[in-house]
Parts: sequence; structure tokens; C-alpha cells
Amino acid sequence: MKRLYLLRHAKSSWEHPNLEDHDRPLAPRGDRAGRAMAAVVAALDPAPGLVLCSTAVRACQTLALVRAGLGNAPVVTDETLYAFDPLPVRLRLAHVDETVQAVMVVGHNPAFERLAVELARGDRGRPARALRSKFPTAALAALDLPVAQWADLGGATSPKGARVVAFTRPADLPETGDA
Repeated sequence: MKRLYLLRHAKSSWEHPNLEDHDRPLAPRGDRAGRAMAAVVAALDPAPGLVLCSTAVRACQTLALVRAGLGNAPVVTDETLYAFDPLPVRLRLAHVDETVQAVMVVGHNPAFERLAVELARGDRGRPARALRSKFPTAALAALDLPVAQWADLGGATSPKGARVVAFTRPADLPETGDA
């Protein structure tokens, strides 16, 4: 069993419409939400043994806001995670060292929502239902994957049977009250 944490980047700014999508920073609301989610990240159990992050500015800024709660977990930024399809995310996870039991990925929708729904297709629990309704910015999903090794995620299709053990949105926290 492996644990996967998917942290969607916080709300980004559209203040500078001439910026490339990759270069858009966080909006003030995103900054508040990221700071609020830091406490959630600090309480993760098991703690991530590795953090993979998209190279997009908003993803890196989101990671910076929660970084203190991740202890000494190594961070790898990877341009393949600047993806809006779940396949590149899954293929990147398939290359994680097998000694790592829990991984956090900081990235984007719709890739995250589609990946989580794909992996947890049969899960009918409350966190899975909440995730299926919407995966908002700065939300964090925790999934238990029924795989012995990360390489099992590298096939042509996703393994099924994951369980969404938690799904936290900024709106769930008293510190923000917004998504």
C-alpha cells in the first residue's frame, strides 16, 4: 500500500493577462488559502517522503507556503507535472523509488481530479464523493493506493481500488472560509 497526496495549486492571479499560463503567480486569495492549508500538510500521517512539484509559478508558490510542514522531504520540480491530463502525473509517479511510502504531488486540474476519480473509481465514502463534486484550488486529497510499488502506476491503465482517506478544501478551514 502506498499513500498519494495530491495538492492542487492555490488560486492564481489573472491580474497580468499577458503572462504565459505557466508564469501566473498566486492571487491574494490563493496566498491565504495556501497558508491555511499549511497546518493540514504539517499534520499529514504518514508524512510525505518525497514531494514532486510542477514547474508552474503558482504550483511552486503553493509549495513554498506549505513547505515548512513537510520536514526534510526532498522536493523535485518536474516540468512533466505541468500537465492537465492524468497520464503524465501517473507516469512520473511510476518512477518514484520503492522505498518511499508516501508522495505529495503539487500540480493542476483537471489532471488531479481525473487521476483521483480514476484511481478511486469504486470508493463511495464521503471524502471520495466530495472530491468527485469539485477539486478546488488549494485542496488536498489523500489516497491509499492498492499497489506494492509505484511502478504499478505506469501501465496503460490506472490500477483501480484506491481509497480517498481524506479530502480537505480551504473552505473547510476556519482560517479562510473560501476556496
